[in-house]
Amino acid sequence: MPRQPARLPGVGMAGFRQRAPVRMDIAMVAHPSVTLFVDLSDGDGLVRDAHGRRERGSTVAGLVPGDLRFGGPAAGGIECLQIRLSPVLSVAVLGASTDLSGTVVSLEDVWGRDAGRTEERLRAAASWDERFTIAADALGRRMSARPSLDPEVAAAWRLMLTSRGRVRVDSLANEVGWSRKRLWSRFRSQIGLTPKHAARLVRFDHAAHLLAAGNAAASVAAASGYVDQAHLHREVKAFTGATPTAVAAAPWLAIDDIAWPTPVADLTPGSASPSTEASPRPSRTT
Repeated sequence: MPRQPARLPGVGMAGFRQRAPVRMDIAMVAHPSVTLFVDLSDGDGLVRDAHGRRERGSTVAGLVPGDLRFGGPAAGGIECLQIRLSPVLSVAVLGASTDLSGTVVSLEDVWGRDAGRTEERLRAAASWDERFTIAADALGRRMSARPSLDPEVAAAWRLMLTSRGRVRVDSLANEVGWSRKRLWSRFRSQIGLTPKHAARLVRFDHAAHLLAAGNAAASVAAASGYVDQAHLHREVKAFTGATPTAVAAAPWLAIDDIAWPTPVADLTPGSASPSTEASPRPSRTT
């Protein structure tokens, strides 16, 4: 199982390879990270929107992908390097607003011409480990050369993660020493979501993985801080358009479990989960 370099906290990578020609059509599920799909196959693009529009080559999906789907016809199979970036890092790496929700955006549009050169090096690499190293070096160079977001915004994001989204905007503002209005404005302009929406996303992500682990919806609602099961149902519907039962069996979350395996069965209210800010997760090919 290839593992990514451990020197870039807030970055997760996974390699996917399906050699046989297959047709995949998997609805993407929202995740609290910006996702880069580096297409190393010879198809017409791996991500499309609700209207069927597909960007050829590598693409980027924002924190809330909306009705985006992964896959499609692949005459020569699929090969893809998937990179997850904490929104705190994506500001420096992409140099643009992370408000990419529900769209298929070319990686070159937000990365620049260097995206093509990096992709060529990744295609020529002899192993996934080499690819992880190439990608990490490219990301590291961009992080060191570009300004990062406000430390108060970064601190607010970390508090959302450690609380699993169960934190009020007023409390976040008090913690970082800003007014509620200033936090709302700066967070929205730099992260791409309002603080309230971002906290909802983090809480949803925790609940979705509990559902995928086989926990009952009522137990997940209580453990995730929802008022009741109906509240959980509304939030899952808002983020995915599906019911909790459907999300529990979502193929996208099955891929997620393969690529970034984490313990998700803990139903103790308020307990902490691994954070995308803490350390990179192991990666593997399929």
